[in-house]
Amino acid sequence: MGFFDSEIVQKEAKQLFEDYQALIKLGSNYGKFDREGKKLYIEQMENMLERYRIFMKRFELSEDFMAQVTIEQLKTQLSQFGLTPQQMFEQMHITLERMKVELDKQP
Repeated sequence: MGFFDSEIVQKEAKQLFEDYQALIKLGSNYGKFDREGKKLYIEQMENMLERYRIFMKRFELSEDFMAQVTIEQLKTQLSQFGLTPQQMFEQMHITLERMKVELDKQP
């Protein structure tokens, strides 16, 4: 069975995408959140980032041809921005850390 034929993989991919889309939509109102709302949003984004990192690691570790093609496509797309997948995750983490610092500065 191929990597993408797995019902578990399909379900997780679908859930990740839906959760990410919902967080991005919610994030468009981030500036209107109170302090606790911002903290909760940052926590949810951190959880999403970790889930995504684990999901991508599964791709990397898989010997499935399509999983490897997917990783190579991601690397190619990111290289157009001068990034590797690791750098992408680091940048996302840095952004969330900056959001936390800004939040701590608020009364």
